[in-house]
Amino acid sequence: MIGRAWLLLAFLTTAAHSQWHSAPDVDVTSASGNAGATLKAGSAVLTIRVLADDLIRVRFQSEPSDAPDRSWAVQKSDWPVPAVQMEDTPSSLVVTTAEMTLVVGKKPLRLTFRDRTGGVIASDDPSRGMSWNGAEVRVWKSMPPGERYYGFGEKSGNLQKRDAAMTMWNSDIPAYSAATDPLYHSIPFFYGIRAGKAYGIFFDNTARSFFDMGKESRESYSFGAEGGELNYYFFYGPAPKKVLSRFAELVGRMPLPPRWALGYQQCRWSYPTEARVREIARGFRSRRIPCDVIYLDIDYMDGYRVFTWNPRSFPDPARLIRDLATDGFKVAVIVDPGIKVDSSYAVYRSGLEGHDFVRNADGTVYRGAVWPGVCAFPDFTSAAARTWWGDQFAGLVASGVRGFWNDMNEPSVFDVPSKTIDLTALHDGGGLGTTHATNHNIYGMEMVRGTYEGIRRLLPNERPFILTRASYAGGERYSAAWTGDNVASWEHLAMSIPMCLNMSVSGQPFVGADIGGFIGHPSGELFARWLQLGVFTPLMRAHSVINEKNKEPWEYGNVFTDINRETISLRYRLLPYIYTVMAEASSTGIPAMRPMVFEFPEEAPFAETDDEFMFGSDLLVAPVVTEGDSGRNVELPRGTWYDFWSGVPLEGGKSVTVEAPISRIPVFARAGSVIPTQQTVQYTGEAPISPLTLYAFPPRPGTESTSPYYEDDGSSFKYATGEYYRRSFHQTLDGRERKLRMDAVEGSYVLPPRSILLRFMGCPTPPSAVRIGARKLERVDHLPGVGGTSGWTYDVEEKSVLVVFPDSREAIQVLVRL
Repeated sequence: MIGRAWLLLAFLTTAAHSQWHSAPDVDVTSASGNAGATLKAGSAVLTIRVLADDLIRVRFQSEPSDAPDRSWAVQKSDWPVPAVQMEDTPSSLVVTTAEMTLVVGKKPLRLTFRDRTGGVIASDDPSRGMSWNGAEVRVWKSMPPGERYYGFGEKSGNLQKRDAAMTMWNSDIPAYSAATDPLYHSIPFFYGIRAGKAYGIFFDNTARSFFDMGKESRESYSFGAEGGELNYYFFYGPAPKKVLSRFAELVGRMPLPPRWALGYQQCRWSYPTEARVREIARGFRSRRIPCDVIYLDIDYMDGYRVFTWNPRSFPDPARLIRDLATDGFKVAVIVDPGIKVDSSYAVYRSGLEGHDFVRNADGTVYRGAVWPGVCAFPDFTSAAARTWWGDQFAGLVASGVRGFWNDMNEPSVFDVPSKTIDLTALHDGGGLGTTHATNHNIYGMEMVRGTYEGIRRLLPNERPFILTRASYAGGERYSAAWTGDNVASWEHLAMSIPMCLNMSVSGQPFVGADIGGFIGHPSGELFARWLQLGVFTPLMRAHSVINEKNKEPWEYGNVFTDINRETISLRYRLLPYIYTVMAEASSTGIPAMRPMVFEFPEEAPFAETDDEFMFGSDLLVAPVVTEGDSGRNVELPRGTWYDFWSGVPLEGGKSVTVEAPISRIPVFARAGSVIPTQQTVQYTGEAPISPLTLYAFPPRPGTESTSPYYEDDGSSFKYATGEYYRRSFHQTLDGRERKLRMDAVEGSYVLPPRSILLRFMGCPTPPSAVRIGARKLERVDHLPGVGGTSGWTYDVEEKSVLVVFPDSREAIQVLVRL
């Protein structure tokens, strides 16, 4: 019986595989420029192009095509020509760069990527490799033991994806679970990490695509799509950061967001009237709970018609927004792509006249039901339609709106089984005339592109803040993202960590989850723990579904109100650090939220860690994600770490148990780090940073540590032309002498006068001397405030030396002799 079952399984497997045509032997090889080659294998064509020493593009077509070589994701096409050696033999083509070698086997056609020592980085599966089945394309690659996979954009469940099978197809799935797939964002980019070394693959295909990371076979993984080309980019690290930085260079980086967008944001479906919005604003300010943004969901509109106001609920939106701005609030509004079919609706009429809507195959306008009823849908793949869409924001901008929340843009359609636009509907497709099946996954990204470009035209001197529910690779160029309609549960709190981490390392660094859960009502404990995690997600936004109990931070009793106030205040005190790491993300692509395996790939315990993470290079965050817990185990990386709250040193390379009372999230600072902070404010623009407080944690003896600091005006694009304040802090520990050197300021941004308060943590006794340069400072009982005076004191409880002095653009060195 067992034998018959085995034979049946073998037959079915063979039958399934027989539908696929594997690339045959290579017939012809020819050079393609200075850094590329074209190989023909029967009807198939393989094009190899070396873009950089660590980046090679692979483009496989089952038959020759005249289709333009176009990408919605890739931004950089003009690469310096790298030094490449090519050796062509009857059996293989060997392409060698300074960092890796690609061996193209010809009999049969198979690819193997090797490092400089000859070790295999990744290779095609010997039995299948690059294949096609009608319009479908797929490649199978060997899956070595111990190799793990990360990234893939927005995916629920665990951080590590070996043994998982996933689909890329933007989908509106509320109340998703750990097993739900696909979700709202499609980013077909992943890492393979083995023995501390990483590579990356970006499969640039916008059709419905698939990734099987060992679910079908224990020896191979595969990826492919229902249509289009097998077009992928191969990145070699070996450091994960290097892979991501190069990927961000290829597809584009996040623009530096406005500083106010990094404050706390309060949202609900819905705050339905002007009176309720004003009540919410008073609730924050009267309770001294910081907040920068209040959202308006769909009920602010007139009959859910986008770009309108409900005249009864919001009779004078400009006055409301002016009043809120006086109290430090920005207003963000939701915009959906569905345009109500209504001949009396000016937006619909103008879109119809301009041929700006998606059309059926017969040329009529495609229609589907969403919130307003029957709707037309803008064709965001058309440059003209994107311009038309962006121009529609003029009224909202004139009213004072400064945040633009793009929702329902998978796109979601209510009245059809597919829950989206018909796959045969026609798009402009950048002038190519393509179907929705090809454009579905980029619809959300191109919507926010139109929004971003429109806001840039309307407000050329202000950084836009745009938030999207759906996107594709490269979408970070236009918007922040969140993880969609989650649930008020401890499972979803825990799951939001790996979801945000995988989004972050997939190129989208400005990410967060709905704090407290969108659907359902959290307990006070759950909301408090989620809010604590939110301090360390770039997007800190609370949200709630309609007809649910109130979820504002003060709605859980006085004890939790005090806890939540302190938590949000912590976010504001940490803004100088947060802004610095977001500036790094904007310039390098390296995100604020980083998986432990991303920062410490050679440390085996972190291969599957998804309940702690690094926030920037210097803070380790270990949220509490289990109900009732007042402590937790934390795996510390090798080296010395300091409890951020107590300053107590802990040796890493092991698991430690730490206390985590309901009022506090466990956070640890890396030895040698300098964490910049500021005073608590009620909103980001309330006051300039003064003093700039630097928490300096001792470096390891005999080493020099370096920490960056970045600041600018927080709102304009002047930083792009040099108006910024950037410097590095360097620390050394030599015997009983602690030194901190501040480099001279780079950039032309001029700050108002302020003091720097430097807190040397980990000082067991008062110092015998404190110097700035050659000048000895006097000990004082009370530190001076802003001005030209300097001094120091000792905090017995904190075991820290506090030194205050005026900020200066010149290099500064502070010495503490213990």
